[in-house]
Formats: sequence, C-alpha cells, structure tokens
Amino acid sequence: MSANTILPPAMLGMLGGGQLGRFFVVAAHEMGYRVAVLDPDKNSPAGKIADLHICAAYGDEAALARMAEHCVAVTTEFENVPASTLEFLAQHCTVRPAAAAVAIAQNRVAEKHFLRDAGLPVAPYAVIQQAADIPALDSGLYPAILKVARFGYDGKGQARVANQDEARAAFEQFRSETCVLERMLKLDYEVSLVLARDVNGHVAAFPVAENSHLNGILDVSIVPARGDEAIRQQAQQLAIEIATKLDYVGVLGVEFFVSEGKLLVNEMAPRPHNSGHYTIDACVTNQFEQQVRVLAGLPLGDARLHSPAVMVNILGDIWQDGEPAWSEAFSQPQLKMHLYGKHEARAGRKMGHFTVIGDSADAVLDVAMRARDALGVGK
Repeated sequence: MSANTILPPAMLGMLGGGQLGRFFVVAAHEMGYRVAVLDPDKNSPAGKIADLHICAAYGDEAALARMAEHCVAVTTEFENVPASTLEFLAQHCTVRPAAAAVAIAQNRVAEKHFLRDAGLPVAPYAVIQQAADIPALDSGLYPAILKVARFGYDGKGQARVANQDEARAAFEQFRSETCVLERMLKLDYEVSLVLARDVNGHVAAFPVAENSHLNGILDVSIVPARGDEAIRQQAQQLAIEIATKLDYVGVLGVEFFVSEGKLLVNEMAPRPHNSGHYTIDACVTNQFEQQVRVLAGLPLGDARLHSPAVMVNILGDIWQDGEPAWSEAFSQPQLKMHLYGKHEARAGRKMGHFTVIGDSADAVLDVAMRARDALGVGK
C-alpha cells in the first residue's frame, strides 16, 4: 500500500443519502471507517446510519466546507451532484471519481459525443437544442426516444415518438430543454456491467447482468447473463475501454443494448448501479466495498461470482393495499431481503430489493419469480 492509502478509522464522505449511499455507509462501517453524508433530506436512508449527516443542499458552500473539514476523501452516489461541488471539494480532499468524468456522465449530449468520438458503438442519435433541430421523418431516426440531456433517470424525462410532430410535442413538454433524439432499436435483450478502476488503472469487473425493465425502471437482473458468451466478453471489453478513456477512478456502471446480435452502449453511471446490487450476496466483494476500496486507495477486492443470482427491485407500488406479504418472501431460504429504510412508500419509488442465490441458475430464477409474484411486484 502507498503512503496515500487511507486507513480506518478515517472519515469518508458521501454526496447523496439514498440507498446507494446507505450501502456505502454499511460497507465503510464494516471496514472500520466513519462516514459523513451530505444530503438535503432529513429522512435520507444513508443519513440515518451515518456518523455525521450534513443536511444541506449540494451547492451549500458552508456545508461543503464542513464536509471538507471532516473528511479525508469524498465520493458520490448519483451523477447529478453538480460538478462544481466536486471541484470545490477536490481543492481540500481526495475526490473520486473526478468532476470531469462525472460531468460527462451527467449530460446525455456529452456522454453520447464522448462514446461516439471514442469509436464505441451507439445507437444513431441527434442533439435537439431547439425545435428546428428535430429531424424530418425521412431521417432514419424514427421511431425514436426523446431524452432530456440532464436529470433524466428511471424512465423520467423520456418520451417515445413516432414522427417529427410527436417529437416536437414532446420537446415542448420538456420545456424545450436540450435533448437527445435516439433511434428506437429492436432489442434482443439488455445487459449491464459494473466495474471498479483504481488510481493505478487496475480494473476489477463484475459479471455481466441481464436486465429487464418495467415502466422504465429496472425490474429484474439475472446473473450471469444468458445468451452469447461473446456478447458478455465484448461488454466487459467495452466497459473497461470506457473507464480507461475517461481515466476513471471509482465504480462505474455501463448499460448496453443487444440489438440484432450486436452490442451497443446505452449509457453509463459514475457510481454503483442498481443492476449491481446482486454483488452484495453473490460476489466475493460487492460493488459498495469496491467503492470504499477505490476511494481509500486500497487494493481492489475479488469481483468473482460465487453463486448464480437473480435480483428483483421492490417499488412502493406493492404497499398500495397495505403491508406486503413478507412471509411469502422470507419463507425462501435462498432469498436475501434488503429494504432501504425510506420513510414513505410511493408508486415508482425504489423501496428495496431482494436477491435469490443458489447452485442452479434455473432454480434461482424460478424461486425469484415466485417470490416476485407473491409480493405483487409488477401488478
């Protein structure tokens, strides 16, 4: 280990207090670190269990100064933290990932241009800054998805459009914010890969997950992904290439489309990823421990999968008729439940997830789907 390695009981900082931040706090505590969380929500899941919760906006300079005073190193749980916040903190302590990399990932235009200019395969797209930029019907881009360049996630800020008129209406609905118009592909399936890259360029990649979505939100992840081994190998190769060209230091999630047998990069997340939650129960080292390790300058952990796994998201919808049927889920000895401690269940809000692990991929999938049905997920 180098002289710059940060060891317990140092205090680490987390920008964001949602479930990803909460899992970071858990991992850091288990490793002996203390954690300060900056989040404006007094009920934030991560703030509830942190050693210090600074309840303030991400641009509050007094709050940032306080975090810099207490923390040796700081990271983030979501990409929409202002890059200026990361830049401010970087003047006072270690910040990983760097503001420059996060700035690319938090803007769809910058992200698409980066991927295209790096020679990576992406779906055909056009940048829409004003209504006049919307392509004509014969452009080859329709049917398409119009996506806002900033602050869109889990299906928010997106609209499917069949022609120029629908694209114009959606653009107006998004208040004429800069958007990306992306051709809608015929999908075989979707996959993602989470990796960790340290300050020396060493990479540990987790297995590829096969993902299905419901209303734009991740529903189920199957690991290892089914399908062509060549696709899985290419996904790992492309994700590592992205991290290397970004000079990225941290945990990175990369989402891919598989369309007509070809792999295309969809988007990237400069943080642990929802589809990587299976690593908590199915891998030697999980994505949140890797996040701590990279931030602290420790050697990367073993990302090996020790059991086939299926992860199912739990949204607030299943509380609409009262408390869910937890007994049905807990009756499965292979099922690991993770509820996030959020104070209010709302439709579409991620409240938790469960992961089923075992020796047989088919059996794991069967148990997970039965538990999903019993809890009323997706109904």
